[in-house]
Amino acid sequence: MRVAILQMTSGIDPAANAATLVSGMEATKAGGAAMLFTPEMTGLLDRDRGRAAGSIVGEGDDRVLAVACEAAARLGLWLHLGSLALRPGGGEDRYVNRGFLIDDSGTVRARYDKLHLFDVDLATGESWRESAAYAPGTGAVVAETPAGWLGLSICYDMRFPDLYRALSDAGAEILAAPAAFTVPTGQAHWHVLLRARAIEAGCFVIAAAQVGTHEDGRATYGHSLVIDPWGEVLLDMADTPGVGFAEIDLARLHDVRARIPALRHRRPIPEVVRA
Repeated sequence: MRVAILQMTSGIDPAANAATLVSGMEATKAGGAAMLFTPEMTGLLDRDRGRAAGSIVGEGDDRVLAVACEAAARLGLWLHLGSLALRPGGGEDRYVNRGFLIDDSGTVRARYDKLHLFDVDLATGESWRESAAYAPGTGAVVAETPAGWLGLSICYDMRFPDLYRALSDAGAEILAAPAAFTVPTGQAHWHVLLRARAIEAGCFVIAAAQVGTHEDGRATYGHSLVIDPWGEVLLDMADTPGVGFAEIDLARLHDVRARIPALRHRRPIPEVVRA
């Protein structure tokens, strides 16, 4: 099955980001792909939390999500909307970083809230405290798509292989890893982390990324990737926004898993003894 990635430079205006999304969906359809993957924070990327607050709403009021569902139905296209910043309600003061799987009728089939939050001080002077504004998710999600069973994750999650073990144990054949990686961490770790996740889980990895210099002043690494279960990079979009295409062939997955049957050889980890 042919799939597509939309590599974006999302800004501070959700309406402009929604227009870029719809354009990417139309290009996906024209390019013969049946499913599009988009980055983390497709609808809004703004490090100014005071300014961003005016654009972050509940799921039912989010215009980017509504536009995405409308376009999916109009085009007959499946969409993995990498994530949106949303107000969860229910007494939680912090936002959630939520990804969506939308089918070709425009129906939301699955939701996933980012589990692992990025709190770090970098040598460059950049400081990130995601947990100050966002609440972590509480569960992992695998959902069926025309391309195969899809395990959901978001950005910093990729540093925690136990999540991907759980997803592949639950039947995932493809791992979605939408991201907005910083440039220093991207240069150091992006390719090696994602290739490792593909190899150890015996899965395809589809990682749609933010790229370039954004309106809020941050810079993101790009290099949206599609990786096969052997760790081979099928698509690397480098540092250019736009739509890229790759083929997902589950016969390749079954061949790799037969050659390296690590998933069948997994055993519960015993208690660790400190000697």
